[in-house]
Amino acid sequence: MAALNRNRAARNRHQAAQARHDMRAWQVERRKRTRHLIELGGLVVKAGVVELTGDDRAIIYGALLWMADKLQSEDGERARQLWAGKGKEAFGTERPAGAHDEAQPQRDRA
Repeated sequence: MAALNRNRAARNRHQAAQARHDMRAWQVERRKRTRHLIELGGLVVKAGVVELTGDDRAIIYGALLWMADKLQSEDGERARQLWAGKGKEAFGTERPAGAHDEAQPQRDRA
């Protein structure tokens, strides 16, 4: 029985290793999409939105909908430029990875 369990575990490890290295086109695209979504979620955390909203997804979603409305309005280009500038400035003043920055809330002037 122990030998059967060892064999089954070895087979599972082998299949998991194969799955990690599977390079079929649909898997490559799925992994790219997953990475992209994780990076976008990281921006929400990095900006301090999760802490500021108490992880209330309705608030976060509402704020994103407000932002989308703003970008589609006649004032959209101004908001886009303002927000891009703030983002570039924040990326430029970041400490190196692992420095455990605390996000500072900033006022919205858009």
